[in-house]
Amino acid sequence: MRRLDRRLGHSLVAAAAALLVGLAGPAGSAAAVTPPADAPAWHVGIPPLATKWTSKVGPDNALPEYPRPQLTRDKWQNLNGVWEFARADAGQAVPAGQSLNERVLVPYPIESALSGIQRHEDRMWYRRTFTVPKTWGVGSGQRLQLHFGAVDYDAKVYVNGTLVATHRGGYDGFDADVTDALAGTGPQELIVWAEDLTDATGQPIGKQRRTSDHGIFYQGSSGIWRTVWMEPVPAASISGLTTTPDVAGGAVSVSATAAGGAGLRVKAVAKAGSKVVGTATGAAGTELRVPVPNAKLWSPDSPFLYDLQVTLLDGGDKAVDSVGSYFGMRQIGTARGADGKLRIALNGRILFNLANLDQGFWPDGLYTAPTDNALKFDLEQDKAMGFNAVRKHIKVEPDRWYYWADKLGLMVWQDMPAANTGPIPEQWRGQFESELHEMVREHSSFTSIVAWVPFNEGWGEWDRAATGRIADDVKAQDPTRLVDAHSGVNCCNSHGDAGRGDVVDFHQYLGPASPSPSGDRVAIDGEHGGFGLKTSNHMWFGDGQAYEMEPDEATLTSKYVQNQEAVITSAKACGISASIYTQITDVEAELNGFYTYDRQVAKMDLNQVKAINKKIIAQADGSATNVPQPSPGTPGLTGIAFYPLDGTAQDAAGDHDSTVVGGAAFVAGKNGDGVQFDGATGYLDAGAPVLDTASDYTAAAWVKLDRADGGFQTVVSQDGPTNSDFYLQYSGADQRFAMSFAGVRALAPVKPNPGQWYHLAGVRDTVKGELRLYVDGELAGTASACLPQSGPTGHTVIGRGRFGGNPVDYLDGTADQVHLYDRALSADEIRQLYASGS
Repeated sequence: MRRLDRRLGHSLVAAAAALLVGLAGPAGSAAAVTPPADAPAWHVGIPPLATKWTSKVGPDNALPEYPRPQLTRDKWQNLNGVWEFARADAGQAVPAGQSLNERVLVPYPIESALSGIQRHEDRMWYRRTFTVPKTWGVGSGQRLQLHFGAVDYDAKVYVNGTLVATHRGGYDGFDADVTDALAGTGPQELIVWAEDLTDATGQPIGKQRRTSDHGIFYQGSSGIWRTVWMEPVPAASISGLTTTPDVAGGAVSVSATAAGGAGLRVKAVAKAGSKVVGTATGAAGTELRVPVPNAKLWSPDSPFLYDLQVTLLDGGDKAVDSVGSYFGMRQIGTARGADGKLRIALNGRILFNLANLDQGFWPDGLYTAPTDNALKFDLEQDKAMGFNAVRKHIKVEPDRWYYWADKLGLMVWQDMPAANTGPIPEQWRGQFESELHEMVREHSSFTSIVAWVPFNEGWGEWDRAATGRIADDVKAQDPTRLVDAHSGVNCCNSHGDAGRGDVVDFHQYLGPASPSPSGDRVAIDGEHGGFGLKTSNHMWFGDGQAYEMEPDEATLTSKYVQNQEAVITSAKACGISASIYTQITDVEAELNGFYTYDRQVAKMDLNQVKAINKKIIAQADGSATNVPQPSPGTPGLTGIAFYPLDGTAQDAAGDHDSTVVGGAAFVAGKNGDGVQFDGATGYLDAGAPVLDTASDYTAAAWVKLDRADGGFQTVVSQDGPTNSDFYLQYSGADQRFAMSFAGVRALAPVKPNPGQWYHLAGVRDTVKGELRLYVDGELAGTASACLPQSGPTGHTVIGRGRFGGNPVDYLDGTADQVHLYDRALSADEIRQLYASGS
């Protein structure tokens, strides 16, 4: 079963969760049993780190806020609080009428300190009693709905021994009409069974693991982890509500589903404060268009929200049910900037999405924030630091998190929680897709969500074509938002770009990444940054790491500012229209947050953070950027340097003679002699830079490999301060020829054969912002390389590369007829060069 759609509300204060007052017998009876005097009490655990909210949590105030802000009613009761708890065995009978021997604080996952259990169990029982208020009129025209915000992962729910609900999925809620299972008017027994095998299965888990790896995966969260509550509803009632803004049409579409009757009608009234702005009436289950003339548009700078009242009418136009909600008027799409590149647009205007990565973990509550103020805190800090967006990273939050994003004005990129990093087993793939579409359905009315992200870095991905189909399916389900089929498509376990969705998304640490828009897809930097700092007494394991550790706050802040300045360059030169920095807080062993994991210490100068963030949003606006036009260069096919390698390393075109270094020897080549390299020490050194790497250039050579395995081999390169300015190479990671920058490769489509001569030509084109590789006179691969390069600093070399400050990737094979050009050769010229054999 699935929960109702959630849609605002009013700030309601829940009644304090009742402690156990008795035990109900099996269905059909309501004989109360008084707990023994020596029944165990709940005690909070001791987390490795405490937040400022840890001490504020207790049995009487465990997340008391109304949990469903987009479909509210004024009568409800919170069932959070102390429940009985016990480990469960597979196949064990339901312990109806039996006291369990431990106490747990719901809704904190059992591994968390706040739960009081603080250990993992594969299977578990929860038990408590509840009493239905007599004023609710349940049984005399009113029905009782029981709601679970989320239970990780499989759940069964029993009321007075009767099974009333089963559910699979750790990130979506479910509900049940339990009226017929009630026994009289006294205490009712509620038992929940849950099973969570976490990473032992193919279920979606995000970054949860049963045992933290002290790296990028964290302590799991099992069992009930969102609010449990109940409410009375009429026999004919509103069961779901969806709102979709239509900015161009000056209206909001409202769809209200109803249960319990035929011929029901719906009246929807939109308000701005106390002023009615639009009304529509129609049949339940149909789309109503409520006018919103001269709409106040929602944006991060002005997150205006309209109130919505929806009333269910019977055949005689009598009101039988009413719910409150809200919506924002905004439209997310794309537009071309003055530079001609496709970019993300909000309400028809280009707006750079400057986002923080948010993983949603807490040292005291793990998956569950200790309080609502804590849940809101991270979002408030995002706004205070000048961010206008958040990437909710492979986790789905409680509805109130999205409510606060709506209220505060933050655009949300919503990930689908990943399964394990390897391909999802075939038997779990349907479940993954089902949960993905349920996530979209349940959250389709939150104004803040602007994009759906089905896959991250290939985790769980089993087939590139399937990834493309899934992206198409999500777009068909929700055409009003962007679909980022694959965040980090260039990374890790990715099967490659499926070419689907609205977004080309690269990850690069430290970055930023610099993909370019492609066709009708915008480009974003989906993850970058990751600078870290140790903070004594505020680290989960007492130690940790990041992508690059810094010694102090000043250095960390400086690194952040420099890194974000590069985002502006990437936006202007390459056309990215979003960037996502890692991350808002430390998480367990990851120390790359703006805040420590306990949210107690800010690790950077946040004034400087805000200043650079505001600068990015202001300047990365798609305005035209003047791309310097390269000089025409030296005409002809000889080039500015030509090494025939006929018994000498002299330059036959100029004065860039090379020196033979290490294990290199003249042997029979492609055309006369060539140079054979030993794959370990040998190379040719020109003694100076030959190419101006700030402009266009081409490098060409004949090459014959002695081996083609997993090792990299460089044919021609030019040393930079740390890495080569470029590599004309054999990429061992891909086992293909490539023209590369560090982290960027234009790849040939097939693996070369050892012992066979190939003609390679690598082109750097600054106007098009790309690298091109030609093999045997034909275009073999291209790659976006839009960022400007610095001028030359190191020697041009044949037979090795430079990476991390060290000589690397020595050629194991023979090179001949090496040409260097101070311009980008055309395709026709490269074909002529290949045909000449020179």
